[in-house]
Amino acid sequence: METISTDKAPKALGPYSQAIRAGGFIWCSGQIPIDPAANAVTATTIEGQTRQAITNLKNVLEAAGAGLDKVVKTTVFISDMNDFAALNAVYAEMFGDTKPARSCVQAARLPKDVKLEIEAVAVDEQ
Repeated sequence: METISTDKAPKALGPYSQAIRAGGFIWCSGQIPIDPAANAVTATTIEGQTRQAITNLKNVLEAAGAGLDKVVKTTVFISDMNDFAALNAVYAEMFGDTKPARSCVQAARLPKDVKLEIEAVAVDEQ
């Protein structure tokens, strides 16, 4: 196993890694919409928070030598399912032609009271 880490994504809020390379995959921990430059949640809308969380995932994947185009599965935790359509629009835009398998579940509460958290598994082609 290899730990993946970058300063272009938020530091872990607990005893875990941003990502782990193992078994031919890159296992990314859930990313919440913390802006790593500000070390704070700066986006207030579901669209802005979705964009930041996916950007954080992209930066972690790039630190591992991959990208969003290598993602095979995501899990989205959303605080309000009424935001699903807006989340989906940004998600589709950012993933483009890549359409990984996905689960989306409503969570009662997320870290720092954000609107969503997204985790991903990507193929490791290194």
